[in-house]
Amino acid sequence: MSVRELVVLGTSSAVPTRHRNHNGYLLRWDGEGFLFDPGEGTQRQMLHAGVSAHDVTWICVTHFHGDHCLGVPGVVQRIARDKVDHEVRAAYPASGETYWRRLRNASAFADTDVIAPRPVSGEVAEWPSGPVTLTARPLSHPVESYGYRVDEPGGRRMLPGELARRGVRGPMIGELQRHGSLTMPDGSTVTLEQCSAPKPGQSAAFVMDTRMCDGAFALAEGVDLLVIESTFLSAESAMAAQYGHLTAAQAGRIAADCGVRRLVLTHFSERYATADEPRFVDEVRTSYAGDVVTARDLMRVPVPKRADYQAQRAAK
Repeated sequence: MSVRELVVLGTSSAVPTRHRNHNGYLLRWDGEGFLFDPGEGTQRQMLHAGVSAHDVTWICVTHFHGDHCLGVPGVVQRIARDKVDHEVRAAYPASGETYWRRLRNASAFADTDVIAPRPVSGEVAEWPSGPVTLTARPLSHPVESYGYRVDEPGGRRMLPGELARRGVRGPMIGELQRHGSLTMPDGSTVTLEQCSAPKPGQSAAFVMDTRMCDGAFALAEGVDLLVIESTFLSAESAMAAQYGHLTAAQAGRIAADCGVRRLVLTHFSERYATADEPRFVDEVRTSYAGDVVTARDLMRVPVPKRADYQAQRAAK
């Protein structure tokens, strides 16, 4: 069964609170599991969320501040303990190789050989991963940081009316899809383009600790789901810029400019309580009119279907 959803494991920034664990986000996508920024306590949060080490096929670390990586040892050791037998690739900034090795081997345990490092450097890094492509791009933070994007390739949607009009039916439809054209009994040719329409693939992006920068916009462009930090409200915009973070208003501006379909706000400063969530949405609404989710621990957020979006546009 196809599952495309974000499992939120933690939503706090540098300091966890009684209601928010350190960062942790598992994007489940048709058998692939992208675990982004496992902060302290991620292994336990996975248990609470009902996901296991076997669900993880990638560990993606944006940067090596503790709230984004201190859960790596527990996750790696759980992968080993649970005898995960598929490859688990690990993407992280190459400049933090020393930190990765310390976290990867933080204590004595019966190790595993399924962890495959994929250090990131340069402007763009891409890897095929099952049905999608994972892309990394640099962000703007006091230490080197990368955001990530998952893209499904586009396809084509068959048009029943056009198929019927041209007499294409039954096994002929499969042949048309496989070969791109079909010779009919009367000698005429029917092409795939005549009987189908482009079907864009789905996409998701993960933009964590950063100032406004080109990389954030490139990652967010046209995605169905954007998970983005909104550490501060605009009253603390000077502090946000100083420490390399976004405000909720800036997150909304990125989403609006990039045509994002569902926006997930997270990585909240400990200075804000749950009761402050409407203030974050209010700031986003100054520029972004789409679907907004203020993330909470253990929440599940589905990737919006393209068909749902197309129906919404048609109704406007």
